[in-house]
Amino acid sequence: MPTDVRCLVEADESSAIVRLTGVLDPAGTAAVRDALLVRLWQRPGPVIVDLSAVRIDSPDARAVVDEVHRAVTDWPAAGLLVLDPAVAPGAAAPVYPSLDEAQAALAGAPLAAVLNADLPPVVAAAREARALVTDGCARWGVPDLAEPACIAVTEMVNNVVAHAGTPMTLRVAPVDDALHVAVRDHSTRRPAYVGLAPLNSAGGRGLLLIDTVARRWGSTPLPDGKVVWCLLHAEDEAATRS
Repeated sequence: MPTDVRCLVEADESSAIVRLTGVLDPAGTAAVRDALLVRLWQRPGPVIVDLSAVRIDSPDARAVVDEVHRAVTDWPAAGLLVLDPAVAPGAAAPVYPSLDEAQAALAGAPLAAVLNADLPPVVAAAREARALVTDGCARWGVPDLAEPACIAVTEMVNNVVAHAGTPMTLRVAPVDDALHVAVRDHSTRRPAYVGLAPLNSAGGRGLLLIDTVARRWGSTPLPDGKVVWCLLHAEDEAATRS
């Protein structure tokens, strides 16, 4: 997966390892960030980013790995581990000095439970999305999150239908008593939340509904689109019912 003339991001579909080779400088960080984000969406579950064969010219260039780590923290079934013999202090992402240690950490991580659905940009897609979310909440033991998750995913899917008009992928995964939901589309148009919509407005409440039911939500740009994600917690739903 070439990203820059000086730095390559090399990935194998059969492996959880992504290798950076060549020279990474500040000019190449945007391309590397994009390539890593695309890879992390393509393959659910944690990924090892191997920095052992790349020369990093500055701390600013090294920071792109931590930037990606933070960007995917709330994505469903996504994670980033770093193989870096230098073990840079203060890194946000977990760092391991050897491949053996990184792979041991990867093997020790719980297997990602995840549901996916490829959906067309049609109104009926929201119904299919709600069915998948409801099924996931039941099988993962968080049935109380089905209602708020259905509210959020309906708005996420409807936003793609109304504004992006592209095929989309829905992904849902649990972590303890929380639920991570994301929709990936192929429009670079970012969702804009400006707070409460005027009472006489005909629309504009979709993102408000997501903001109401989710603990956090956001949008991550990709080279050919974006991932809109949200995080719901069972304890938040319990508090609203008490």
